[in-house]
Amino acid sequence: MAKYRGPVCRLCRREGEKLFLKGARCMTEKCAIERRSYPPGQHGQGRQRTSDYSLQLREKQKLRRIYGLQERQFRGLFERAERQTGVTGESLLRLLECRLDNVAYRLGFGVSRKQSRQIISHGHILLNGRKITVAGALVKTGDVIEIRERSRELIPIQEALEAVDSRGIPDWLELDRGAFKGVVRALPARDQIALPVNEQMIVELYSR
Repeated sequence: MAKYRGPVCRLCRREGEKLFLKGARCMTEKCAIERRSYPPGQHGQGRQRTSDYSLQLREKQKLRRIYGLQERQFRGLFERAERQTGVTGESLLRLLECRLDNVAYRLGFGVSRKQSRQIISHGHILLNGRKITVAGALVKTGDVIEIRERSRELIPIQEALEAVDSRGIPDWLELDRGAFKGVVRALPARDQIALPVNEQMIVELYSR
C-alpha cells in the first residue's frame, strides 16, 4: 500500500473526529473538523453505511491513521499482538504506544507523531545513549529517550516541548525537561491509553 501524501485533515474528516495529526492546529478554529465535520468528497454529506463490517473497518482505519502506519505495518503489529498472552486488542494498543515515534511525541519532542518520525530519522534522538533512526523501534521499561545534545537548540524541538503542557505527559512516562530526556517507567495499561477507539472491533475485523 502506497504512503498517503495528501492533506491529513481529510483523514480526520473521514473518521468524523480529531485525530490530532497536525499538532497545535488541531486545537484551533482552523481545524477542518470545526469547519466541516462531514466526510470529504461529493458524497460526504450523504447517507453513510452502518454495517458491522463498515464500523469495524472505520475503527481500524482510525487507529492506523492516528499512529500514521501503512496497512502492512499495522497488520504486522496486530499479528505480533495475537502471539502475546492477554487480550489481543490491549496488546495491540500497547505495541502501538511503545513505538519510538509515539513515545517521542508523548514526551513532547515533536508536536505530532509525523514530526517525531522526522526527528528520529534525522538522527536527533538517542535511545539509551545510542543514536537511532528507526521510528518503529519498540521501547521497554527502563529505556531512556533523549534529544542529542547538539540538537537541543532546534526551534521545532523547543516549540514542541513548550506545547506538550497542553496535552500532558502519560503516567507511564517521565520527562526531565531540563535534560531533554524521558524515561519509560512502565508499559502502558489500557486505562492509560486515552484513544477514541474500540480495539475489540479491530480484532473482530481481522478475525473474519
